[in-house]
Formats: sequence, structure tokens, C-alpha cells
Amino acid sequence: MLELLGLMLAALFTGAALYVNVAEQPARLTLDDANLLREWKPSYKHGFALQAPLALIVFLVGAAAFWQSGDWRALMGALLMLANWPYTLLVIFPTNNRLLMTQEAKADAGTRRLVERWGWLHMVRTVFGAASMLCFLWAAATDA
Repeated sequence: MLELLGLMLAALFTGAALYVNVAEQPARLTLDDANLLREWKPSYKHGFALQAPLALIVFLVGAAAFWQSGDWRALMGALLMLANWPYTLLVIFPTNNRLLMTQEAKADAGTRRLVERWGWLHMVRTVFGAASMLCFLWAAATDA
């Protein structure tokens, strides 16, 4: 049962991350530099507020599923989701911080390149989420 919960939560994380990559980021890139940054800042803050705790919850659910069943696939799903934390802290945060410190009035082509880079970096989070989701799906399908 915990594998199904992990699957559901990992799918929620992945869906939110994928939405950013296929809908929100392309739409944002159609804006001028100042409005692009103006839109990115609150979007980033809302996404962080949703995805950071969700990644931790998926990890805890997966770890509990592993503890309960001994199924290594649940543990793999948990660890893949948890990988979002160090990846975000070590790889994405420097870009995030530069964008957050930039004033909209001073946004320029360099700012646009940073937002484009951020989109590619964020895609890795989507891949971690999808891999986690597939591990939970594999574990849940085997248990059924």
C-alpha cells in the first residue's frame, strides 16, 4: 500500500515539474526580459513551496515502504526523489539566487540566458521525479 502512495506522490511531483518544463517555461520565454523575470520569481517561489516538501514526503513514504516490505524498488524510488535535494542545493541554487537578486528593471539578455539555463537544470528534477515514479510503479505492479 505504501508503494501506491509513493507512486501517487511521485506522480504529483513529476506532473508539477513536467508542467513547468512543457507549459510554463516556454510561455515565460515569450515575454520581454523584465516581464520574464517578473513572472519567474513568484513562480519559482510557489514551485519551491510545493516541490521541496513533496520530495521529502515521497522519500519518507518510500523509506517506510522499504522498511515494511524490503522491496529495493521502493527504496530506489525514495532515493531518486531525495536526489532532488542535493541536486537543487548544489547545482540549481546558484542560478536561482542570481535570478532572485536581479531587479526586474535591470533584466537583460543575460537574465534571459539564466532563465533558459534554469529551465534546463529544472528538467533534471523532472527526470528524477519520473524515474522515482517508475520505480514505485514497478514495485506497486509487482505487489498487485
